Amino acid sequence: MNLPFRLALAALILSMGTSALAATPATPPAATQAAAKPVPGVPVPAGSPQQAGPIRFQFAIYYAKTPATDPMAALRGALGKTGGSPKLLASMPTPSSVSAPVVFANWNTTTVLKEYRAPDMESLQRFGRGISREQAEALQKADKALILDFAHPSQQSSAAMQKALQVTLQVARDTGGLLWDEETREVFSPDEWQKRRIDSWANGLPDVSQHMTIHAYRSGEMVRAITLGMGKFGLPDVVVSDFSWSSNRPMGSLLNAFSQAMAEGITLAKPGQFDMDLRALKHAAARDPLLSGLKPNAAAVARLSLVNGTWESGDPQNRLYEIRFDRYKGSDRYAQQNALLSSVFGADEDPVTRLKHNDELLAASKAATAQLPKLRDAFAKGLQPGEYILVKAPFTTAAGGNEWMWVEVARWNGDAIEGLLKNEPVDVQGLHAGQMVKVSQAKVFDYIRIYPDGRREGNETSKIIARMQGAKK
Repeated sequence: MNLPFRLALAALILSMGTSALAATPATPPAATQAAAKPVPGVPVPAGSPQQAGPIRFQFAIYYAKTPATDPMAALRGALGKTGGSPKLLASMPTPSSVSAPVVFANWNTTTVLKEYRAPDMESLQRFGRGISREQAEALQKADKALILDFAHPSQQSSAAMQKALQVTLQVARDTGGLLWDEETREVFSPDEWQKRRIDSWANGLPDVSQHMTIHAYRSGEMVRAITLGMGKFGLPDVVVSDFSWSSNRPMGSLLNAFSQAMAEGITLAKPGQFDMDLRALKHAAARDPLLSGLKPNAAAVARLSLVNGTWESGDPQNRLYEIRFDRYKGSDRYAQQNALLSSVFGADEDPVTRLKHNDELLAASKAATAQLPKLRDAFAKGLQPGEYILVKAPFTTAAGGNEWMWVEVARWNGDAIEGLLKNEPVDVQGLHAGQMVKVSQAKVFDYIRIYPDGRREGNETSKIIARMQGAKK
């Protein structure tokens, strides 16, 4: 019998630029706007996502050694070049009294190591931007910091933000410090701050991906991803829950695109709904990489459902918009996710090979399945962030044969494997790519283990299948 058989899936995981495990902030986020807490799961309101009240955020400059010049004098000098905006205050005003851009400076030389300690070496490996190892090591002993709290009316967001970024950079350059963004929990060298935070603006619009981060981490059996930093623009942070590591890259693109759309001033015509056209993004540096990565069958439009997100420990102290997928058809939420991502970004052609198992192929499969107990143990102990396992398993066709397809493992208990179907069936009715399925370890034919750095292990049978197919042709 000729059996529908999938070759190896294309590499699906790619870091989202700033994607990493959620990290504990050095200090609690300071850019919180006081407001009544939205009810999780309720559709977000129609209209603009922009908050009405003043926007507040915090930057800082760390010093591992004595500053080259007095930081407060440098700050006054930098502010003098901005025409008096923001205005330096002796104390931070209440939100209701912020009618113009202001900044409050705290030159801390006594309690930094205790109350405002720089990130540790592990965090700096993930979230240090342009920082050398020597600088990272020196930061561990930094006992001085200039802490800058900025505030401005929301209608002045773009101009005030650019000035705040420029002032902070100028002080860091003049004094020889390293810059800290309290909301995104990143440390920057002055050159990297210039490149990412200042040079990335175009026509008054930020490339918002350069001003926020995305933390993606395992939450239960699946993955959760959340932005950090949108509060600096008076906008909600965005979260996506319950997806698999193999969807890391398109989910990151989705979060970046919607965050960019909000920064460009979108409004929601209906509560909880927004139709996002990637081609409508105005900032070329934010838009063009998304469009260049689309497959030929991509629609480039996402029909998003938006609800108030559920706050979890480590999340930014900000409003949360959660993206859901229930405007797409699917037997479960995973199939709906797959339907959105495949529609927006396009789907790979899913080639099917019809063949009979020969002795060489069966021997390769036997060698692969001998590794399954070790893989099951590794899965039980916990894979690294970004690491995942696929197994090739049979699904019964209407004619009584088997269609072999890839499943991304979500749960593995004894012989029972549950996971997400990664292929679109050809001869199996009632199944669709993306939905949760159950398979037996005893029937698995092969496996692929994908590591966070992109290395791949397993799937030796694909080489034999490709050779058999070539000989058939």
